[in-house]
Amino acid sequence: LIGPSLSPYSYETTDLATGAQSPSKGHWFGTDDLGRDLLVRTLIGGRISIGVGFAATAVALFIGVTYGMLAGYIGGRTEGAMMRLVDALYALPFTIMVILLTVLFENKSIFLIFMAIGAVEWLTMARIVRGQTRGLRKQAFVDAARVGGVPHNRILTRHILPNILGPVIVYTTLTIPAVILLESVISFLGLGVQPPMSSWGVLIHAGAQKIDVYPWQLIFPAIFFSITIFSLNFIGDGIRDALDPRDTD
Repeated sequence: LIGPSLSPYSYETTDLATGAQSPSKGHWFGTDDLGRDLLVRTLIGGRISIGVGFAATAVALFIGVTYGMLAGYIGGRTEGAMMRLVDALYALPFTIMVILLTVLFENKSIFLIFMAIGAVEWLTMARIVRGQTRGLRKQAFVDAARVGGVPHNRILTRHILPNILGPVIVYTTLTIPAVILLESVISFLGLGVQPPMSSWGVLIHAGAQKIDVYPWQLIFPAIFFSITIFSLNFIGDGIRDALDPRDTD
């Protein structure tokens, strides 16, 4: 069942004779039901999951920070109208919104997943940034910049944005694993990552169905996923402390 042109460790390689093997010298993480090497599928799945996580989070970060800063800085009725829109979008189920966005396009590409998830994950970011901006716009250094004739866009980018990077970075590190999990849901429904490609979310979901029979199919992808989440949180804390302009230590 192994094609002559395929590497024995390719994620596309199937061999039913070696299906669902436990970890061994030949397959360190064991194999799945189709005989595919779980180590290779975990590494390739991690590349896809991390790519989706970072790219979709970048889309959400750009939309949320821009929208939240504008709402918090402008204030008044405009701010109220902008945040009511956010509240209305919050009332819609995130997963359903992503599914609808993916169904609208026939081509289920990875790029589409980036855009679809990023388009619905910016709402909380916008609320956080708006709250931080509202507090900063009343500070003396912002008033001094206005009196000095500094343009509004420069006030936003040079005076307000650096002071909100801490909370933004912390929330970004929490958004990435949430995006990875959301990607696994839509992939399970056939609207995300398409076979024979895989992702950590898909592998974890598949392994959870067989944990009582083939536990290694869940354990190894889950370990990689957990380590990644812990690493992102630690990196986020370090970057937050380094970029905090109010930290004088």
